[in-house]
Amino acid sequence: MAFSASSSAQPKDATGVLVLADGTVVWGKGFGATGSQVGEVCFNTSMTGYQEVMTDPSYAAQIVTFTFPHIGNVGTNAEDVESEVESAVGCIVREEVTHSSNFRAEQEFVDWMKANDKIGLSGVDTRALTRRIRLSGAPNAVIAHDPNGKFDIDALLQRAQEWPGLEGMDLAQVVTRDQQEDWTGSYWQLGHGYASSEPARPEPVEGSGSTAAHTSTSSARAASERPHVVAIDYGAKDNIFRNLVRAGAKVTVVPAKTPLEEILALKPDGVFLSNGPGDPAATGEYAVPVIKGLLDRDIPLFGICLGHQMLALAAGAKTVKMFQGHRGANHPVQRVGGVWDETEGLVEITSMNHGFAVDAATLPDNVVETHKSLFDGSNCGISISGKKAFGVQYHPEASPGPQDSFYLFEKFVGMLG
Repeated sequence: MAFSASSSAQPKDATGVLVLADGTVVWGKGFGATGSQVGEVCFNTSMTGYQEVMTDPSYAAQIVTFTFPHIGNVGTNAEDVESEVESAVGCIVREEVTHSSNFRAEQEFVDWMKANDKIGLSGVDTRALTRRIRLSGAPNAVIAHDPNGKFDIDALLQRAQEWPGLEGMDLAQVVTRDQQEDWTGSYWQLGHGYASSEPARPEPVEGSGSTAAHTSTSSARAASERPHVVAIDYGAKDNIFRNLVRAGAKVTVVPAKTPLEEILALKPDGVFLSNGPGDPAATGEYAVPVIKGLLDRDIPLFGICLGHQMLALAAGAKTVKMFQGHRGANHPVQRVGGVWDETEGLVEITSMNHGFAVDAATLPDNVVETHKSLFDGSNCGISISGKKAFGVQYHPEASPGPQDSFYLFEKFVGMLG
């Protein structure tokens, strides 16, 4: 099945449909949960890690089109869940999901989607849909699944057209945790899962920029001796906290709207600003004053994705809605200066998931651009002069994706003493 106009007759075996706000109708075979969900349609170019993608809170209110055609063939398992909160509402795939074949599989992807109230649509020409997004931008749409193939297309279209979209939407307060938590989870190891509380540290990657942080932030240090990082959860993935622990920190996670006074009362050595969904300007209404307060007190800061964007807003820059966004585990990013002068020019392959970006043209004089995308030149990193504060647009914790950027966690924890 492929792209079809809304006037085209419904194929008799169609049990799923995607209705775009412009009236385009895409038929397919539904799987997972039944019913309908509204969101923004985006595409992800990762070849692996679909379960991590589908449980990343940064995808809240989005419908993910996977460009890799075979999604679901390794099944699902409890270890690859990145968060239990709201995330992607559905996905679109080329091939019908087949029976899983992987030694780690615990549940079929179709069954997992149903259990997690997510709607899938297979049999779609995902190349055509991806091209449509690249040419016309990420559209609002409704994805629906009915085993009997009964759909009210006019009602679905109206719902897609009435949905306001992600611009101006604060979703961090929807996906953040309800209360403070001391993070005790460990790093995953093949054959051991998360059973080990003190996982072996990786060897430094040559040219990664890792310095004395390798010795100063050993994960073997007792928790009481480790630098204390307070992580603000705007929609964080669990692998972020695992990597902070792996780099040698003790981590306390707090909700997105935690007041500055409560954060300071925890006596952090540094504060981490997490990823998350929605418009950074909207979340920034309550987050930016807190970040400014932390900057005024010279507390070390490290932000990724949404956290990076709000760090930029706190420093005086602006953010913009991207045409199609960056989503995948294969995005090249180049270091262009700032705190990474010793390795300027080095290229990292990174994992990304964002539909907004920092407008590099608005960076104040005291903010240095440190990384940029080699796909479109957009900003991918900043550091603030005179402060121990930096951020990157990509996801250094990966899951899925390459591990080129673990040095960032070491750099941050190494700043904390």
